[in-house]
Amino acid sequence: MHPRVWLFLPTYNEAENLEAIVRATTAQLETAAPGDWRLLVVDDASPDGTGQLADRLATELPGVEVLHRQGKKGLGPAYLAGFDHALTRGAEFVIVMDADFSHDPRHLPAMIAAAEHSDLVLGSRYVTGGEITNWPRLRRVLSRSGSLYARLMLGVKVRDLTTGFRCVRRGVLETVEPSTLRSQGYVFNIELTYRALLAGFSVKEIPICFRDREEGESKMSLPIAVEALRLVPKLRGLRTEVVEQRSNGAVRSRRVRWRSPRWPRRREGILGMPGADSAGDSAQDPDEHAAVNGGAARTRTRG
Repeated sequence: MHPRVWLFLPTYNEAENLEAIVRATTAQLETAAPGDWRLLVVDDASPDGTGQLADRLATELPGVEVLHRQGKKGLGPAYLAGFDHALTRGAEFVIVMDADFSHDPRHLPAMIAAAEHSDLVLGSRYVTGGEITNWPRLRRVLSRSGSLYARLMLGVKVRDLTTGFRCVRRGVLETVEPSTLRSQGYVFNIELTYRALLAGFSVKEIPICFRDREEGESKMSLPIAVEALRLVPKLRGLRTEVVEQRSNGAVRSRRVRWRSPRWPRRREGILGMPGADSAGDSAQDPDEHAAVNGGAARTRTRG
């Protein structure tokens, strides 16, 4: 029987944090879903030895697997790789969290419990009970302003659209087709949530305490933030108004529907080929992608 709950950690140069976060996370997963989970480390050939450390943990800890990718491909493609790996192995719920302890594994039981009644669960810093620690005032203001900007631009009520701590039901991923997301960087999370809302899925925010990383370096940069500002308004193009009419021509109802963009999809895998636009990552050529999938990515799991 396939485990229903999969959690993956996208990593690049996280050797200082990896063992502690993996051990803490597996303990919480076993509490929330005893024997019904897997943890996947998705590593982009980290030069600091993160991948090798992950391999060792996979041999020591039941339920831990490693997906090695050749080179730093960016956050969006790492998400796609993790989603695809989990779905092809029967996952019903897929959780994403950071590997640097900014997302506290202790929130996992509440997130998994909420996912039993919601399609998409977000670990939110900006709902009642949520908080941010160890951030300077300017960064707090910029983060809140960015979330407000995205909310107003897209006309949604979700308060933390940019959170990377989330649990997604299988049906959401199969419906919104993450491979066709226009943004393949940090805006990936905004667009995935927006598409889920437009497709009629339920979104639940649970409060979390977000802590800035204590070890390693942040992956956020000014160019990524600027790119995010540029891409968010483009997402409004997904909003299509559907007007239902009565037989006499009168308008019976109006609703909003997500309009799927027409982008090519790769043949192998569930989620298909990454989209063309990016925020902080470079789009990958289809031929290069085929070559990578032909033999570059490899998985390590406890035997």
